[in-house]
Parts: sequence; C-alpha cells; structure tokens
Amino acid sequence: MLRINDNLSVKETRYDRDRVSGAGPGWETAAARAKEKPNQDGETPRIDYAVGSDLRDLLRQAAGLGASDLHVHSGAALRVRIDGEIHKATPCVLSPEECEALIGGVLTEDQRKALEDRFQVDFAYDIPGVGRYRANAYRQQRGLDAVFRVIKPAPPSLSELGLPEELERCTQYHQGLVLFTGPAGCGKSSTMAAVVNMINEQRADHILTIEDPIEYVHMPASCSVNQRETGMHTDSFSKALRAALREDPDVIVIGELRDLETISLAITAAETGHLVMGTLHTSNAVRTVNRLLGVFPPEQRSQIRMMLSESLKVVVSQRLVQKAKNGGRVAALEVMVNNRAISNLIREDRAYQIKSILQTGRAQGQRLLDASLADLVNRKVITRKEALKYAEEPDQFH
Repeated sequence: MLRINDNLSVKETRYDRDRVSGAGPGWETAAARAKEKPNQDGETPRIDYAVGSDLRDLLRQAAGLGASDLHVHSGAALRVRIDGEIHKATPCVLSPEECEALIGGVLTEDQRKALEDRFQVDFAYDIPGVGRYRANAYRQQRGLDAVFRVIKPAPPSLSELGLPEELERCTQYHQGLVLFTGPAGCGKSSTMAAVVNMINEQRADHILTIEDPIEYVHMPASCSVNQRETGMHTDSFSKALRAALREDPDVIVIGELRDLETISLAITAAETGHLVMGTLHTSNAVRTVNRLLGVFPPEQRSQIRMMLSESLKVVVSQRLVQKAKNGGRVAALEVMVNNRAISNLIREDRAYQIKSILQTGRAQGQRLLDASLADLVNRKVITRKEALKYAEEPDQFH
C-alpha cells in the first residue's frame, strides 16, 4: 500500500498551460460524453457563432471560457477543451465552406502552399492583446479542420505551474542532457519553458531554441536568446542542430526529440559541453532511457549507452491529474536525477533496475510517479480513483 507523506512542495495551483488537443482516434466519443457537461461554474460552455464570424473573435471567446484548445471541424460543432475535457460549444454544425473560410483566413501564403502540398501544416498564430496559439490545420474526410492550442503570452514560472522548487536543479547544469517527458498534453513544454525562462533570468548565456512551431516567446533578459522554427528558419531539427554547434550556444532547447538523427545530435551536443533540453513522448524515466537507446542500431548501442550514462542529467516525467475540488488539474511527477548508481545501470544495460533507485532515493531528489500520486491522494488534492488512471502499479493503491 502506498502512503507517501514526505511533504512535497507541489503547490495546488491550477495547471492549465499545456493541454492535449484531442485530435485523433476517440475524440468524437469524448466530445459526445462532454456534450452537455457544465463547466465548474455550472454552465455549459458556449461560443457565439454565425456565418461570417471572424476566427479571432472565436479564439477570444474560447480564451474567455478558460479553454486550452479550440477545435474547428468541418461538418461538426465548434468544440473547446477545458480542464482536459472536450465540450460542444455551439449548437450549430459548421459546413466545410465555413471552415475553409475561417481557417484559410489566418494562413499566410506559405502556409497555404504547405497545406496544399502536404495536406497539413503546423503554425503559430498571434492575436495582440489576446494570446498566442500553436495550431495545426489538416485535411480530413469532410473538409478542412484545425486545432488551436492556447500559449500564454509569457513563459510561466514553476510556481504558476504548481511545480516543486526542486526542479530548479535543472537550471544549475552547464552541460548534459535534461529531458521533459510524458504523453501529449501533460504540460512538458510548459515545464521546460519555465526552466528555460529561469536560465534566461539568472545566467549570462546564449540560449538557442529549435521548435516546430515556436511556442513560448523568450525575450532576452540576462541571456541572449535566439529561437528558430523548422520550416521557416531551418529545414529540420537535425539541420538546425548541426548548425547550432557552430553558433556558440551554451543552452540548446529542442522542441521534440523525434528521430534517430535528432537524438544522436542531441547526445553529441550534450557530451561536447552544451546544456541540451528537450521533450520526448515517453511515460517514465526507464522508458525514456530505453527509447533513447532503442532508436540506434544494435551495433551502436554499447557506445551510446556509454555516452548517455555520462551526459544524461535529469529526466522529468509528468501527468496532469484532475483535482478533487474546484476544477483544474495538478501535476504528478516522476524525477530521475542521474547519479553514479544510475549511470552504472545505463552503461551495463540494466535500465530496468533504475526504478528501485528512484523508490529509495527521495533524499537525492529521486521520485516515482506513483509516490507523487500517493502524496496527492493523501493530501486530498486528487481522488484515489483519479490516481488509479495514471498509476504505474494500480494494485498498490488500496
């Protein structure tokens, strides 16, 4: 039975920085379940829409509802995601022609061409005074769709995200690899942005980001900051990373470690004296190590294990979990801080034993996801039922 009460400093603030867009298999079912579900104020979210409406006005209304995402789907109603759940926001259905006009009206000529050539396009969209949006437009059976994810105008702080101050340790490294992992919509991009923002405010370094598209805009503070977007400022993550090694960066931030070449270059950059930060779609620390190693051919893994055992510094894996009261979500974390014992396990191809070190290494900053969930349950921040949805070993929650 897990009964963890070690007074973690996770604050019970609302965490709504980075939500899953919901596009993909099953979103229709989720929308149907949430169709008439009231929000925390007891009202069903509604957006005023009429033929000829301006998309900017719809995004303003969605922001006013506290939505993290606005879904524009041909042949369907407008939908918003609030606290992780999708709600139907209009009684009417939008025709393919209406969606074409709404979405096409905010695309640049280059974005329209990319949509025409590749049938989908990622882009960022700004509305002065309202906010910034990460968007994806794509063709589907009924017509043109798009999902707009809200990005706050300024990078968040750890306290705003309700995250423990101990994550400040990620700012203290000057070389190596720091990874933020979890499923889509778990808040990893926001957590990484908060750490980058702290470095920007506290150090005198050159920060270079490579993103697709640029999300949080980091204005230079104590650091010099340059942000590059794939497709606009560079052809790909790998080409930008190769160039980065000649651009004198101290900190390299990679939006997503997607493929073998990007992962290989990231490990090399971390090994050659740079602090490299990035996100990865893995669910815990052990799977992160296995994923990094697994993309390489078998004959290279021995060498990569050696490199990774020395360059990997921290892995932060997280989930956003529905709070028991007052709406909103809270972050549950797994943290792996590389030490001599973990480094040896990686080098000797025994990553499966890392979990036992995380289980007993609280004093060294280690934390298992299940321990974080148990603490939140014990403090009545979340319910036991909610914890079971995310637990690695649900049988321990009795």
